[in-house]
Amino acid sequence: MFVKANDHTDGANDMSDSPPRRPLDWIAASLKRERARTGLSLSELAKRAGIAKSTLSQLESASGNPSVETLWALGVALGVPFSALVEPPAPAVQVIRAGQGPSVASEKAEFAATLLSAGPPGVRRDVYHMRTEPGAVRESEPHIPGTVEHVIVSTGRVKAGPAGEEAELDPGDYMSYRGDVPHSYEALAPGTTFVLVMQHT
Repeated sequence: MFVKANDHTDGANDMSDSPPRRPLDWIAASLKRERARTGLSLSELAKRAGIAKSTLSQLESASGNPSVETLWALGVALGVPFSALVEPPAPAVQVIRAGQGPSVASEKAEFAATLLSAGPPGVRRDVYHMRTEPGAVRESEPHIPGTVEHVIVSTGRVKAGPAGEEAELDPGDYMSYRGDVPHSYEALAPGTTFVLVMQHT
């Protein structure tokens, strides 16, 4: 069952003229895409995942209400990670506010999973805990080509991102952007800390 999701996908990179905007639309588009890739029929995929054909049909028409267990079973049947089915189309600079993002709840426990970013195959990720105070802006030169940075704010407030595309982030907010272009970090409150994940291809 879906809990909450960020549907701000303006500027998303998507092959269609009208990228899906609702979480159920993202899932429907992902299921249809992956099923077409594998060449499976509705009946065959439903059988492999152990769900009713009618349930799968509803999901592909964006009218169902999927659980973690259902999507996990479909991911296994399709040979893709769970994230491939729930990740929304991502813009070049992505900000997910605290409490937003594609979130799916379990039917069997008080548990919800919120995907912030799926790791592409063949990449390396370095994780850093950053501390910064208001004052001078930390200007960063471009890193190696293909670098993507992921920021999750823990305490305080920070302004981060590529030149001209910076965003102000509060505790719990998430942002991703290219790290192979000039970018910066600026603390907007005392005691600002954040987690920085650097992804290299």
